[in-house]
Amino acid sequence: MAKYNQIKLYEEKKVRAVYDDAEEKWYFSVIDVVAVLTDSPNPRNYWKVLKHRLKNEGNETVTNCNQLKLQAEDGKMRKTDVADTEQLFRLIQSIPSPKAEPFKQWMAQVAAQRLDQMQDPELGIQQALADYKRLGYSDNWINQRLKSIEIRKDLTDEWKRRGLEEGVQFATLTDIIYHTWAGMTASEYKKFKGLKKENLRDNMTNRELVMNMLAELSTKEISESQDPETFGDHIDVARQGGEIARNACMELEAKTGKPVVSPFNAKDGLLLNKKEDGNKEEKGEQ
Repeated sequence: MAKYNQIKLYEEKKVRAVYDDAEEKWYFSVIDVVAVLTDSPNPRNYWKVLKHRLKNEGNETVTNCNQLKLQAEDGKMRKTDVADTEQLFRLIQSIPSPKAEPFKQWMAQVAAQRLDQMQDPELGIQQALADYKRLGYSDNWINQRLKSIEIRKDLTDEWKRRGLEEGVQFATLTDIIYHTWAGMTASEYKKFKGLKKENLRDNMTNRELVMNMLAELSTKEISESQDPETFGDHIDVARQGGEIARNACMELEAKTGKPVVSPFNAKDGLLLNKKEDGNKEEKGEQ
């Protein structure tokens, strides 16, 4: 059964969701939905109290929620209550909120978009593009980021095809790729950029994205060529892929005198781009 973790945006608020291919349905984080509907400073506690009340009322349809692993604020995958669309519609009836009807309509749109995207994958790309634009990213950066998602998926598909397990093995190989070309593991890289729960790739500059894409593309193609059998073989392939990007990184830095790995995060990078654009306009006026 294939499950796809995603983050949806509702009025700039994140709602963690999982699409289950086998059941052909969405599961949404109940806590995230409660946060949207109530604006509660502690949605976890709000749901705990509401869940207890609904159980006492015998409302098992709403309270018998599944639990799935979703990315928590600390970046780790943790089990959390999730509900399908039908359960959420019933849950929403128990929460007094002016956002109830608009949120129902949004959920219906999410479901419809998934069906459309299954028929036409390009629509999924368009949705991701729209989400990044809404968060304020530049068109140039978005193009690079979408390409990086495609290349990352190609690599993880190659790992899956060879029997590697998602989780520890994927994370280990990813850390090796990062450390080889950038000199840091994923957690060290995030700390270097001043990140906590944010996505590392969403906070890379264009140069960093390009180098990481080169590392992952190289790793995938070397894997296809060398047919690694053991996990140790895969580690060696990951290092080889990272070395190709490291050499390109060193050559670019030698030619430009500028470091590729940058402490800038998404917010800083956007501010920098705006300043550069403003300087260009000033020079043009003069």
